[in-house]
Amino acid sequence: MQTTPQSSPQSSPPTQPQAIASQVFKGALLSLVAGYVDVVGFIALFGLFTAHVTGNFVMLGVALAHATGGVLSKLLALPVFALSVATTKIAVDAMQARGRPPLPPLLVTQGLLLAAFMLAGCLASPMASPDMPSAIATGMLGVAAMAVQNAQSRIVLTDHVPTTIMTGNSTQVIIDLVELRSASADKVAAAKNRLRKMVPAIAAFAAGAVSGAYAYVQASYWCLAVPILILLALAYSYRAGPAASLAGRQA
Repeated sequence: MQTTPQSSPQSSPPTQPQAIASQVFKGALLSLVAGYVDVVGFIALFGLFTAHVTGNFVMLGVALAHATGGVLSKLLALPVFALSVATTKIAVDAMQARGRPPLPPLLVTQGLLLAAFMLAGCLASPMASPDMPSAIATGMLGVAAMAVQNAQSRIVLTDHVPTTIMTGNSTQVIIDLVELRSASADKVAAAKNRLRKMVPAIAAFAAGAVSGAYAYVQASYWCLAVPILILLALAYSYRAGPAASLAGRQA
């Protein structure tokens, strides 16, 4: 009499840890993109933030105090950002109503806007002044691209850590490091879980900022090809995966 061999419980892959690791990795890639693009915009466009848009208020004060120029681009950044976020929200609502996962199209859209940012910058270079119409138009393309990422972080990737602004993440990391001293096992476990997500995002953002600065010095606006390729690769990875399906169901 033959016996049917039973599969070992360890034969199936640990899908939950793998899913978490994949989420952390993809979130870190988006953080790298944000740090990279933000520093390229800051260097190339006379202190314009494309991802950390509220930082332009600080730079606006500097421009006004020292009469360094670039006031118009920093003033326009916020309404362009707001319009881009609103458009992204409307597009996501429409895709979700049709049962389509919104994340791959958002990543492709961001990649296309970054490509337009790159080409506009190349055509407008060298830029002698931040008040040149070509410099302002180039900067607004960068702001629009990163507004899409800011919006998708709040609307679609709600289970990820923020990928564009690291102030909140850094604050939470410090709080969680202190929380590790807690006598509550539940609090310690929750803190460790958050740290596993936030520390890679912060590290990736910093790596993106450093590498983006170096790449811009070496290749000017053409260096933006790197984040464009990352976004297209992420769009491909999300096109039919569980994360894309989940994102399509989120309201």
